[in-house]
Amino acid sequence: MKRALIIRHVPYEGVAGYRQPIEEAGYAIDRIDVADPAFKTLDLREPDLLIMMGGPMGVYEQDRHPWIACQLRRLRLRLEADRPTLGVCFGAQMIAAALGAEVFPGPVKEVGFHPVALQDSGTDSPLTHLVDVPVLHWHGDTFTRPEGVELLASSHLYEHQAFRRGQNLLALQFHAEMGEDERFHQWIEEWPESVCEAGGDEASLRAAHDAHGPGAVSAGRAMIRDWLGALH
Repeated sequence: MKRALIIRHVPYEGVAGYRQPIEEAGYAIDRIDVADPAFKTLDLREPDLLIMMGGPMGVYEQDRHPWIACQLRRLRLRLEADRPTLGVCFGAQMIAAALGAEVFPGPVKEVGFHPVALQDSGTDSPLTHLVDVPVLHWHGDTFTRPEGVELLASSHLYEHQAFRRGQNLLALQFHAEMGEDERFHQWIEEWPESVCEAGGDEASLRAAHDAHGPGAVSAGRAMIRDWLGALH
């Protein structure tokens, strides 16, 4: 059986709604936290599929989180080998950094449910499932566009919302995996200031989650299902 490895940067950011299409595609899923002592010994080239999830840290905070530099070195080796890799939010920023882009704090917090707009390259990609579908955004960092990638989607606040390189690399700034996972409420409890800084409030965000969450996850699963089906 094929093996998928999920890297969790914090325990409350897991693969959530994407688990179903990954398992349906025939992968046995393993998970490791960056706090696990075994993490620093892993060869990230080995898994058939690598999934890197989100986290509140910044790629540029390597003094506070020494594992970031270690993970980036091993991630570069995987990307050089063109092994199937998916990055979500912080995971997408790590991919951008590994490809030579700059990651930095953006001008505003983007927190809430709203659609992404497809770029020309995105209209011929699995992201077509997300057209007109409000998905969850929760970030304050962004990145320059790495060389050699196709920009797939943007939002009204941030240009770089999704990119790919060939069939095997997909980076998503947004969270189309979230909408049916109880950890969403833990996010609000962990980062209430982010909701306020983005100009929202907790009650409205919870209501948006109830209204848009199932549709977002359904579209997100279809997107990942199509991406997995095209892997080389």
